Amino acid sequence: MRPFTYERATDLGQAVREASQTPGARFLAGGTNLLDLMKLEIERPQHLIDVSRLPLAGVEDADGGLRIGAMATNSQVAGDRRVREHYPVLTQAIVSGASGQLRNKATTGGNLLQRTRCPYFYDTTKPCNKRTPGAGCAALEGVSRETAILGASTACIAVHPSDMAVALVALGADVETQTPAGDTRRFPLMELHRLPGETPHIETHLIPGELITAVVLPPPPPGGQIYRKARDRASYATAHASIAIAGGQVALGGLAHKPWRAVTAEAALAAGASPTEAMTAELADASVGELNAFKVPLTTRLFAAAVQEISGEAA
Repeated sequence: MRPFTYERATDLGQAVREASQTPGARFLAGGTNLLDLMKLEIERPQHLIDVSRLPLAGVEDADGGLRIGAMATNSQVAGDRRVREHYPVLTQAIVSGASGQLRNKATTGGNLLQRTRCPYFYDTTKPCNKRTPGAGCAALEGVSRETAILGASTACIAVHPSDMAVALVALGADVETQTPAGDTRRFPLMELHRLPGETPHIETHLIPGELITAVVLPPPPPGGQIYRKARDRASYATAHASIAIAGGQVALGGLAHKPWRAVTAEAALAAGASPTEAMTAELADASVGELNAFKVPLTTRLFAAAVQEISGEAA
């Protein structure tokens, strides 16, 4: 681990201004992803700004929905009575994503910003455009079983690891942020993350120093909710494919550089297509190789099973 300086933020405005003005500065909250990456020398921040004590940890009623502070822990959110009763897809996704120990530390904002688990990203002996822009992508010619089939590029085929983010996209959540200029921004969470294009090291649409302060859930959608995930082992492995359904909205995980809103599948279902037909249409343009082609039938079957389960609960 490289040397770095540390300070604990006591004021939100000061924290974002300093982050934008200090070269190599990074925000630190739960640290469950960042500290691991620092130990592996994948992340090398020169200055850490600890925002974990800022008053951003509440879960509050807001306009018929909920406002979840960015510092609220994953355990806090998953266990909240209002979340369990009205947004069960979110509780299911969070619980499937990490052990209780990690959920006790990981924050809402940090979960959204966690970095890929692509093995080539973690192997510093291999070229990776996320670690070193312009270095190349070893995964393109390597073992690609865990890689993207939607929205990938010739620069990066990594997938986003968050389970929680997939559920939030299906729920139509918004993100609130504080900018270094002191402005508050609010925009759909599905617009937070970027597809890789030629700049996979730029993973979100946040500007330097901008801090996520909250996630805002709309009123609970009508209809059933479910989160289902296919993985190699039950012990909190990342998803080969995951499905979040909330009302008529569908999001996919484990398939792309960002949580993927399945608008084609939604429209097909609404038009009377079967779940299998709907997901087949969604994945018609999937880009697959020999080792990750299994994700197409896996996702299709997972979606059909999830829809059937919701239909059975509603019957």
